[in-house]
Amino acid sequence: MKVTYQNCCGVDVHKSFLVATIIKTSGGVEPDYQKKRFSTFNNSILEFKQWLLDNECRYVCMESTGKYWVPVFNLLEDEINVTIANPKWVKAVKGNKDDTKDSKWIGDLFRLGLVKGSYIPCKKIRILREFTRYRYKLVSCRSSEKNRYQNALTVCNVALDSVVSDIFGKSSTSIIDYLLEQSDNSINHEVIASKLLRSLKSKEDAVIESIEGYQMTDSQNIACTSSAHTWIISQLK
Repeated sequence: MKVTYQNCCGVDVHKSFLVATIIKTSGGVEPDYQKKRFSTFNNSILEFKQWLLDNECRYVCMESTGKYWVPVFNLLEDEINVTIANPKWVKAVKGNKDDTKDSKWIGDLFRLGLVKGSYIPCKKIRILREFTRYRYKLVSCRSSEKNRYQNALTVCNVALDSVVSDIFGKSSTSIIDYLLEQSDNSINHEVIASKLLRSLKSKEDAVIESIEGYQMTDSQNIACTSSAHTWIISQLK
């Protein structure tokens, strides 16, 4: 088969160490192999980088194992062409697998151009991805917490969400806070009416009917209060 990379390196990355095999193809049929093991601490990764440069090896292939490849990639990308391979493209043959053989196998496949690299965007885009993914996670957590809060009210026989358009609006929040403060599950119609704002004033009877006779135990009170606090915190900018 045609040799794509005359001088390249296969890397098998683990949590605390990596094994690298430099493969040099000269005039002979059999390539030359150099194997070395490094720690995944930054100083050791920089030693690995210098080892590659000393051997004039600027093409590296490693498997995308969890997030373990990221610290190595971060320190190599400025001077080394790093190919991140999906595990299915560099899977070792059964019965021929260990740390040293894995790096050699990855290097052999990469040397012949048999490894399909994964798309790795530039550093600015990677940072942006982290922010957007974290924002998506926070929005999902907020939605989940709002649903739990509303379900907790339903279990307590509070049907306020059937009357108001936004259970987390100012009027609704004020009413729910009032219900949480009552120890005997009783309500004062005049107090409830005073908490209604704008268009909700015309729905006074419906609002009172939706919460009258509510049943809230101490444990449910704690659950509602906890949910409310979590939701408020998630709203802070």
